[in-house]
Amino acid sequence: MRSWSRPAVPTLPGTGPVPALHDTATDSLRPTRPVDGAASLYVCGITPYDATHLGHAATYLAFDSLVRAWLDAGVRVTYAQNTTDVDDPLLERATATGVDWRELAASQTDLFRSDMEHLAVLPPDHYVAVTDVVPEVAEAVAHLVDRGVAYRVPTSSSSDGDDVYFDVRAAERDTSWHLGLESRYDAETMARFFAERGGDPGREGKRDPLDPLLWRAARDGEPSWTSVLGAGRPGWHIECTVIAQQHLASPITVNGGGIDLVFPHHEMSAAHGTALTGGDYADLWAHAGMVGYQGEKMSKSLGNLVKVSELVAAGRDPRAVRLALGTHHYRADREWFEADLVAAEARLARWVAWAATAGGAERATTPTALLVAVRAALADDLDVPAALTAVDAAVASGAPADPVDVDAVQALLGVDLRA
Repeated sequence: MRSWSRPAVPTLPGTGPVPALHDTATDSLRPTRPVDGAASLYVCGITPYDATHLGHAATYLAFDSLVRAWLDAGVRVTYAQNTTDVDDPLLERATATGVDWRELAASQTDLFRSDMEHLAVLPPDHYVAVTDVVPEVAEAVAHLVDRGVAYRVPTSSSSDGDDVYFDVRAAERDTSWHLGLESRYDAETMARFFAERGGDPGREGKRDPLDPLLWRAARDGEPSWTSVLGAGRPGWHIECTVIAQQHLASPITVNGGGIDLVFPHHEMSAAHGTALTGGDYADLWAHAGMVGYQGEKMSKSLGNLVKVSELVAAGRDPRAVRLALGTHHYRADREWFEADLVAAEARLARWVAWAATAGGAERATTPTALLVAVRAALADDLDVPAALTAVDAAVASGAPADPVDVDAVQALLGVDLRA
């Protein structure tokens, strides 16, 4: 599946430091650890409906900053991302709107691509639809059954096979993974989030309330695929595990997403990966904070969404949208206010005027003071707000811009001031 067009990334003098990130699993700042100069990144993609709201955008901008910092450090990056183009929420939306689920997924994925291009987000090397890997997911689930860490649950509503669940207690017994390893949540918190975030703790026939679905047997009126397990479709967590392990070396250097994916999604993805390979799934887990609007978390279920496409259609500069989201640290929960975008538009205007002063000036051959400051900010847990402040200081100094400084803003912060 195609991703989207890659924005230009100017080459800068010297190299930046390899960034450190906050690791959710250890609650500490840790260096990212490329192996032999190469790093891998997996970021969970969208379920394609109501794309792309600013909560989505904030997450993908955060990990875009990581990719840019890695590239600037001379690291070879392999980046994979999925799109969950078949899932219960998507099917429910399609039914409610009277749109074929395939048409809805395709149109919303196209919209997401357009939004990422507007925001100058570097595309993943592997952008994979779940519907393109159904046979591989089924094979992985069958392997988990054979290994004894998954089991079948009969269903009276399907005439073609059983549902398959992951056995969390067997995995704790037989692998190096255990509940809470990535999330550090207690049992009460895990139970609450499992029920709130797509789990089915009360499903009859399950061995443990926290056992997640690996494979859903075919039901009337639902899409399904023929596989080694019979007709059906993948569960949520296993899809990311299979896509990541298809395209990235194990362990993944950084596995990322929004903070709402810590449990159960990332916890269970790691469980599946460890059970499939016998090794660690990811070296570091990084998560972006939530974006709120009108006093609530911005979410599809609440409908309180501000979308990138709608802002752009209204004539707002996507560079300013990127700057507005960047005024908050990626791990911080924040609320979206129109005033933030207005302030970002004024900041962008100042920066564009400053960039014009570079004119035909000779380009520095060594890192400028601003480039050093921006690199240091990004290396420290992707501190984009500090990087923006450094650019503000350079603009306010009254000194003409060096072409390297203008290139640094584009290469490291994703804002083309010459556009």
